[in-house]
Amino acid sequence: MDSRDKELINALHGGVPIEERPYAAIAERLAMTEEEVIGRLQTLLDDRTLTRLGPLYDAARLGGAFTLAAMAVPEDRFEEVAEIVNSFPEIAHNYAREHSLNMWFVVGAERPERIAEVLSQIKDRTGLEVLNMPKEEEYFLELRLTA
Repeated sequence: MDSRDKELINALHGGVPIEERPYAAIAERLAMTEEEVIGRLQTLLDDRTLTRLGPLYDAARLGGAFTLAAMAVPEDRFEEVAEIVNSFPEIAHNYAREHSLNMWFVVGAERPERIAEVLSQIKDRTGLEVLNMPKEEEYFLELRLTA
């Protein structure tokens, strides 16, 4: 990832314009071409620097639910378990951590009861315990990458 990729990702964190050609609007703001923006994003997705590009909805405001979950995954199974976890469309983020609970992910679902179903299915498919940590209070954190 070069400095222009970081600049692009930072711009996306600020929101994507809702218009006919949002990538053209982003490109104009960043002194890039629309094709360069699309190409850079596709490369970041292809090389798995980015695993997902799309909107995040407030599931709770729409009648759904979300939770933070964590697992203690043996290092030799980490990639295998990550693939299983990431195979669920309800998984929004999945991060490796240096901790005994070394895999953390967010589950967002259209129905609150789906959270328990997803976590149960992950446990069944991996044979590992899944710790469910629903939010008690919400904070806003913004990611900014430096060049």
